[in-house]
Amino acid sequence: MSSRDPHTPGPGPVAALRRIAFLMERRREETRRIEAFRNAARTILPLPDEEVRARSEAGTLTELSGIGPSTAAVITQACRGEVPERLVSLEKTSGPLAEGGRELRALLRGDLHSHSDWSDGGSPIEEMAMTAMELGHDYLVLTDHSPRLRVANGLSAERLTRQLGVVEAVNAHLGGEFTLLKGIEVDVLDDGSLDQTDEMLAQLQVRVASVHSKLRMDAAPMTRRMIEAVRNPFTNVLGHCTGRLVTGNRGLRPQSQFDARAVFEACAEHDVAVEINSRPERRDPPTGLIELARDIGCVFSIDSDSHAPGQLDMVDHGCERAEAAGIDPDRIVNTWPVERLLAWADKR
Repeated sequence: MSSRDPHTPGPGPVAALRRIAFLMERRREETRRIEAFRNAARTILPLPDEEVRARSEAGTLTELSGIGPSTAAVITQACRGEVPERLVSLEKTSGPLAEGGRELRALLRGDLHSHSDWSDGGSPIEEMAMTAMELGHDYLVLTDHSPRLRVANGLSAERLTRQLGVVEAVNAHLGGEFTLLKGIEVDVLDDGSLDQTDEMLAQLQVRVASVHSKLRMDAAPMTRRMIEAVRNPFTNVLGHCTGRLVTGNRGLRPQSQFDARAVFEACAEHDVAVEINSRPERRDPPTGLIELARDIGCVFSIDSDSHAPGQLDMVDHGCERAEAAGIDPDRIVNTWPVERLLAWADKR
C-alpha cells in the first residue's frame, strides 16, 4: 500500500485476499476474477496457520481446491509478512470514488439498501456485514428482494424468516460492534400494494419500497401506484424512484413518468425517505428531482444498492450528488445513529 511503512508487517493471507477482491470489485472488474480471490480466502480460512505457511513454503498451495497460481502468490507473500504485489498495485488506485461529498461521506453512519447471495447479490450475508464494518459503518440494512421479483431470486416469507435467523446469528457473533439490520427491498405491485405480508413486514426494521415492473406505465396510474406505496405505514424509503438506467452493461432505460411533486409531497407527509441511489448506472433520482424533493421538505437516504462488498463504497457518488444539491446532512436519515434511525422507521 502506498502509505504503508515498509517495515510494518503486511496483512495476513485471508485479509489480503479479501482486500484484493474488494478493491477489484470497487473498480468493477470481472466477477469471475474477483471470486477467485474470495474463494481462495474461504478455502484457507478454516485451515491452521501452520498448514498454510507450510504449503506456501513447499509450493503446494495449488493442490488445494480453489487456489490457483495468482492467489497462491498472494498467500505466499502474505505468509512471509510482505504486502502482496497485487495488493500494492490495487491500493494505488483506492482513493475516493467521487471528488465531492467527502464531508458528508464522513457523516454517514450506515447504508439502508444492500443485497446478498440470498437474492441477486454475489456474496454471503456475513461478508457484506464485515465489509460494511471495515468501511466504518455502524449499521447496514440487508434488503434482499421480495417474492415477485423471481429474476432476482426474491425471498418468499419462508426464506425471509430463515434469513432473519441468520441476521441474528451474525449480530451475536459481532457482539455489538456493528449492527446488521433486518430489511427488505419490497416490490411495489401494480396497485401500489407491497409484495410481502404485513405479518412479515412487521418483523423487519427498515423497508425500501421500489418499482421494478411496468416501468413505462402511464403517468397517472404510476403516480397513484407510487403514492399508495408511500402511504403504506410499513414503507420507510422510496427506492430508485424513476427506475432509469443511464449507463452500464445493462443498457439504457428512460425514467418512469409520474407526477414527482405529488409523490414527493406524499413522502414528506408520511415521513418516507427519498433514496439517492448511488449506483453510477442509475443516478436516480435525476438532479432536478433531488432538488424538487429537497424544496418540498423530504428526508433522504443515500444508499449503495450494493450487490457485492466492493460496491458498498458507491455511497461516495450519492454523497457527492447530495452535497451538490445543498441537502442538510440532518435530513439524510443514514447520518443518524441507529437508535434514531430505528425510532423513525417504526411508524406503527
